Amino acid sequence: MAIRLGDIAPDFTAETTEGTIRFHEWIGDGWCVLFSHPKDFTPVCTTELGYMAKIKPEFEKRGVKILGLSVDPVSSHKEWSKDIEETQGQKPNYPLIADPERKIADLYDMIHPNALDTLTVRSVFVIGPDKKVKLTLTYPASTGRNFDEILRAIDSLQLTAKHSVATPVNWKSGEDVIIVPALSDEDAKKKFPDGWKAKKPYLRIVPQPR
Repeated sequence: MAIRLGDIAPDFTAETTEGTIRFHEWIGDGWCVLFSHPKDFTPVCTTELGYMAKIKPEFEKRGVKILGLSVDPVSSHKEWSKDIEETQGQKPNYPLIADPERKIADLYDMIHPNALDTLTVRSVFVIGPDKKVKLTLTYPASTGRNFDEILRAIDSLQLTAKHSVATPVNWKSGEDVIIVPALSDEDAKKKFPDGWKAKKPYLRIVPQPR
């Protein structure tokens, strides 16, 4: 069954390259990015895992933990990490789940019937401190992901969780935002006393709240 936005992310216990984890306990009171890979020793995945290791500090600034998943065993992950370090200049510095029985892949619907039935697609789940799924992305196995975009989306998710705003197209942190339509002008004056620019009654632009 597909996992929808707002669903509680299924909990699980798994073996990883950094020992056994209990997922919800491991997340704690922060955020998490869970992302899957079709299998070890594949070219696109090698580039992805190396890049995620390089930008891990950007996730840490946002209170976000990184967790990878591949259907191969831990021993294979550790051997693969050597190749990743050699070719990408950085080995994974976050846990990689071993899922040889595809239990977690099935739990998160990472294996799609229209693709190879033994390989996960490139799934991404952003999970909040309440353990609910905030964002999902699914790429075909042939297409590498843009993790800078995932960071951008997390900036939006964390901002809009705290303030009555939404982020417009191609928004980046620090740029203007939109007051949500659910907030009346009267209530908006209390939250945004410096006012806003109304391009339309439903399109009210304000500086990003700090």
